[in-house]
Amino acid sequence: MILLRHGRSTANVSGVLAGRSTGVGLDDHGRTQAEKLVDRLAELPLAAVVTSPLQRCRETVAPLLTARGLEATVEDDLSEVDYGDWTGRKLGDLGKEDLWKVVQAHPSAAVFPGGEGLAGMQARAVAAIRRQAARIGAEHGDRALWVACSHGDVIKAAVADALGLHLDSFQRIVVDPCSVSVISYTPTRPFVVRVNDTGGDLSALVPKPESEESDSSSDAADDPTAASSGDVTVPAEATVGGSTGVA
Repeated sequence: MILLRHGRSTANVSGVLAGRSTGVGLDDHGRTQAEKLVDRLAELPLAAVVTSPLQRCRETVAPLLTARGLEATVEDDLSEVDYGDWTGRKLGDLGKEDLWKVVQAHPSAAVFPGGEGLAGMQARAVAAIRRQAARIGAEHGDRALWVACSHGDVIKAAVADALGLHLDSFQRIVVDPCSVSVISYTPTRPFVVRVNDTGGDLSALVPKPESEESDSSSDAADDPTAASSGDVTVPAEATVGGSTGVA
């Protein structure tokens, strides 16, 4: 699964915590990021695209959908954190609130006034990802590649879950606008293949033909600690709202 954060938005530039505010779309740079995404993912055989219902996510995947002739599935549980009374306020002002320190140091205990808690957000987002992964796997096979477009804190929480990190560590993860993070879910555990990739070569994510998988299975048997995700080998053992992308 390719977790895609939306491109840079007008709220990112203005330093406002957009949350679930309506009318927050991509700025000119964000639209350019969305257009470049088409070429960046060109080699990947995408089976499906799932998106948050918010405008900035829909605008991010629009060029990709047009190029691929796909329709996005809207998943409400991939929506932005419900920041409640914090929605629409300046980040500089929020940094003076006592709750800000909790969000930074002990996010699992943070509940936004009039909104939701970060622990609740993580639970509903991970459940949505698992639900969509099961649906797409049933329709297209367990090797299917698909995109889920969401928001900074939501993606950070999903990556933390896949890494087996406590939510209190999720602020250590950086997810920039229009970055790609990749998680491979298996019957035993998830593997994190990429995090915050903003321009790297993604061709290694293309699944190998089944004939090549069969040919390499004997080699893999010699190393029981390795599993494959496309051409990527992974071991089998062993700022509120996200960064703004503004220099």
